[in-house]
Amino acid sequence: MASSTTQQRLSSSSSIFYSHSQQSYDVFLSFRGEDTRRSFTDHLCSAFIRNNISTFRDDEELPKGGEIAPELLQAIEESRVAIVVFSKIYADSKWCLEELLKIIDCKEERELKIIPIFYHVDPLEVWNQKGIFEEAFAHHEENADEEKKEKIRRWKTATKEAGNLAGYHVKDRQNHFSQPFYDSV
Repeated sequence: MASSTTQQRLSSSSSIFYSHSQQSYDVFLSFRGEDTRRSFTDHLCSAFIRNNISTFRDDEELPKGGEIAPELLQAIEESRVAIVVFSKIYADSKWCLEELLKIIDCKEERELKIIPIFYHVDPLEVWNQKGIFEEAFAHHEENADEEKKEKIRRWKTATKEAGNLAGYHVKDRQNHFSQPFYDSV
C-alpha cells in the first residue's frame, strides 16, 4: 500500500506550489527506489516535511510485471508538482516509465509542473536517450511485440520531454547532501 507524508499546505507566498485548485498533494515524487530510496529521496522528503510540503511517495517495493497501482495514478492527478528523480536505473523500471507517462499527460491536461532532478546522470543522456538510458530502452525492446514497441515509443517521448525541462543536476555527494540544496528544491 502506498503512503504519503501529509503536512500543512504551503502559504500563498510560496508561488511555485500555490494553486487555487483543490489538490491532495503539493508534490508527487517519482523515483527508482532501488538506488535512491534510502539516500537522496529520504533526504529530499525530510526537507519537504521541514518546509510543510505535503508529498506523495510510494513506500512499497512494486512487484515486477504487475500493473501500476491506481492510487499512484490518482496521486499524480492530485498533485501540484511532480518531481522526477532520473537516476542510473530509473529507465530500467517499467513502473517508473508508466508514472512518467502519466506525469507528462497531466502536464498537458492539467498544467502539472514538472521538476526533473538528474541524480548522477547527465541530463543530455536522458534527453538524447544515450548511454544508460539507451541501454535501458534497448533492453525493454528485446522480444517486444508491436503493442509493446508502441508503449516503449511513448516512454521514450515522455523521457525526452521531461529530460528537456529545466531542473537540478546532482553530480556528487557534496552537492546533494547539503541542506541548502534540499531546501531549494
